[in-house]
Amino acid sequence: MEIKNKKAYYNYFIEKELEAGIVLVGTEIKSIKDGKAQINDSYVRIKKNEAYIINMFIDKYALGNIFNHESTRERKLLLHKKEISNLSTFCEKDGYTLVPLKVYLKNGRAKVLIGVARGKKLYDKRESIKKRDLDREQKGKW
Repeated sequence: MEIKNKKAYYNYFIEKELEAGIVLVGTEIKSIKDGKAQINDSYVRIKKNEAYIINMFIDKYALGNIFNHESTRERKLLLHKKEISNLSTFCEKDGYTLVPLKVYLKNGRAKVLIGVARGKKLYDKRESIKKRDLDREQKGKW
């Protein structure tokens, strides 16, 4: 199961990508395996030398009981200290942010692909649309 953030590639230039683990509770991983999660409006924040994914939505597990999880809580990301310090130096630059690109399962564990992103201007977005349309037309001719 793979959950993608398609808006991220439209709204940002992705400079660098990094894989991180997520600290989850049992019902959260079961919901992710069912494909009931969204990362469209989420972002990564670094607090006290620890990385957290904020505003990631994981739907409550249908068969969960009173110990079911909260849908949009802060979830800690598992990264090395060196990786966190590199990401924090990128974030201190103007216009850079950390955006989750996709969530997927690897050997039964949930991973998130984080992108160091720089925001696009309106004319950059128009150029992306134009390029995508030209590629689509060229594929149709062959």
